[in-house]
Amino acid sequence: MYLGLACFAALVFLYSLVSNKVERLSLSGPIVFVAAGVLLGPYGLNWFSPASGSFNGKALIDITLALFLFVDAASANLDVLRKNWRIPGRMLLLGLPLNICLGSLAALWLFPSLSLYEAAILGSMLAATDAALGKAVVTNPSVPQHLREGLSAESGLNDGLCVPFILLFIALEQGSAVLGKGFGLELLLEELGIGFAVGAGIAFVAAKAILRVRELGWLGHVWQRMSVPALVVLIFAIAQSLHGSGYIAAFVGGLCFRVAMREDVHSLIVSAESVGEVMAMLAWVLFGLMLVPLAMPFIGGSEVLYAVLSLTVIRVLPILLSLQGTRERLQSKLFLAWFGPRGLASLAFATLVWAEQIPEAGTLVSVTVLTVAISLVVHGVTSAPFARRFATSP
Repeated sequence: MYLGLACFAALVFLYSLVSNKVERLSLSGPIVFVAAGVLLGPYGLNWFSPASGSFNGKALIDITLALFLFVDAASANLDVLRKNWRIPGRMLLLGLPLNICLGSLAALWLFPSLSLYEAAILGSMLAATDAALGKAVVTNPSVPQHLREGLSAESGLNDGLCVPFILLFIALEQGSAVLGKGFGLELLLEELGIGFAVGAGIAFVAAKAILRVRELGWLGHVWQRMSVPALVVLIFAIAQSLHGSGYIAAFVGGLCFRVAMREDVHSLIVSAESVGEVMAMLAWVLFGLMLVPLAMPFIGGSEVLYAVLSLTVIRVLPILLSLQGTRERLQSKLFLAWFGPRGLASLAFATLVWAEQIPEAGTLVSVTVLTVAISLVVHGVTSAPFARRFATSP
């Protein structure tokens, strides 16, 4: 245990010393940490050799995703979205459902053993995007602001919007296989309802409490930074313990927290974002150390083809169709369509599917792991060069 902790701490420290230099080389933190995990695992130095049933990083990935869902929702600039809603609105309301449908059809074609609901689960898991892998794009001032805002809003909100779809298809798969479709839908409504109630209720009360104790001068500067990470874990844990969706609770909680605070909450959520980044790096190490070796024996030609299609046609075509009529150049539409990297949200959904013991969970998880691994490289390496090329093009 301590050897692993020492390796991770040393890696974080060394990376912090050269992080700016690494990013200028068109690499990213996730690429470095996944590579380190692979190097330390069975395909490298073999310092750590997890058995097939030993992966226990679900709680870490769950809480990390909950932090990002809360922070993304709480930091969403609603005024900007109201003024520039056309691009992110179309990508989320039209592109996302089309992405899920096309991904489901491709899964049925390539994996005949999957049921309709299992194919839909796979399409939904890989429809969620990760803004961290495209950070060089959304933070590059040379890229037009409305395009950066569109990508940032889409990646910040679509993982939260994917959760109900995944819960629906899991409930339908389990319900239709065991107790009937009606029971599956009842479970879904229960998870969504509890998650929504817990997230909204606790976030609202917490925001009012913060405002009140700040007026009284009771809230210390240091502990103010710790309040939001603790709040996110509280929301997620209570929702899960009540058999609701912790993901929904975190996402709804972030939105309600922002509304209830009635002010810029950046100073409050920056610590949660920092904690999430460190946890995400540990999750990427575990991904390279454990999930990649576990998925490798199950990967074949169909899995590789689906991963490639998921990152290209299945993502690009729905986004292009959703952006028709926006008066954007074809180059801009292709730019938006390409930057849909898959990351921790897809991995968290994969661990959820595995825990729910879906019949074809092995196929769903292995395809997701492969897709995330490919996306990690291609999107991480191309984000900065593509952004620079787009910025300098006429």
